[in-house]
Amino acid sequence: MPEANLTVLDHPLVEANLARLRDKRTGPGDFRDAMAAIASLLTTEATRHIATKPVEIDTPVSPATVQKLPGPVIAVPILRAGQGLLEGVLRIVPDVRVGHIGMARDETTLKPTIYMQKLPPLELAARPVLLLDPMLATGGSAIGAARLLREAGATDIKLLCAVASPVGLRNMSAADPGMEVYAAAVDERLDERGFILPGLGDAGDRLYGTD
Repeated sequence: MPEANLTVLDHPLVEANLARLRDKRTGPGDFRDAMAAIASLLTTEATRHIATKPVEIDTPVSPATVQKLPGPVIAVPILRAGQGLLEGVLRIVPDVRVGHIGMARDETTLKPTIYMQKLPPLELAARPVLLLDPMLATGGSAIGAARLLREAGATDIKLLCAVASPVGLRNMSAADPGMEVYAAAVDERLDERGFILPGLGDAGDRLYGTD
């Protein structure tokens, strides 16, 4: 994937929380906390481009000019694992509208199918959209979700993921050259099941204690 479209966060808090995610001894509660922390850091970087607008307010001491977002940010997690990143977005973005895209992966073909789509009733072309998918493995789910968002009118989409693979990044770049990806790490490769190595296992299962 072209370097201009990929940002890998280089920050000690990202590394510390990524270590928690990778450790197989980390339970669901701590796993969710670490995922949300990484999501907040990714969101901070991915929203750097948003232009704010000046607004006059009164502090307890005097009038002041402050900067506010011009409108809501749209966050769209890919179910179910994307919900793990959503909490970190909600923590720090003052005005968020949330859509959901449900996708299931066929474990034989590794291809996703859409089973649910619910987007906010807003003009997507006028809003920054954060697409949330913790694991960019083959990229199939993220590519499908991005295509759906483009068809709905979204033009400013940023993909946030905890861990990406080189294969997933190449596939995303080929399918959606304008997509900007923000990741905590880019790992070595995929195994024969399509899991990222070294990765952190199945993000959905680890978030919710299922298998």
